[in-house]
Amino acid sequence: MDEPRPVTAGMTISVRTRRDVVVVDPQRFVAAARQALRDLDPDLTEAAAAVAIADVYDAVHALLDRDGQLAADAADPREPHVGRGAPRPGARVTDRADGLSPAGLIQQVVLDEPMPLQDYGCFLPEDPFAVRR
Repeated sequence: MDEPRPVTAGMTISVRTRRDVVVVDPQRFVAAARQALRDLDPDLTEAAAAVAIADVYDAVHALLDRDGQLAADAADPREPHVGRGAPRPGARVTDRADGLSPAGLIQQVVLDEPMPLQDYGCFLPEDPFAVRR
């Protein structure tokens, strides 16, 4: 068990989040991403959205830009996402409009990183999630 830590001036608090989803219906996933892109830019045509969402990275970024996270509506902090009380291993949600099945959410709190991300400027470390001491 970690020792209690007082809050101090200059302390860096890093919250690392991992959110997993499984694509259960690629067509619905891509359609949801194209709609997200059109929601962000109402002047964009369906044809232009189809060209803009060329691969899985484009689709993920369109949903992140609109919603802040994938399957955002499924992220209830009061519900367990992994472990005891969470959905059983391998259980998938197949009827979501976005074609995604939420598959876990965990967060880690790390104190006193030597440099906050902002202080790296344009040159992030090779692995920004690695704990540095």
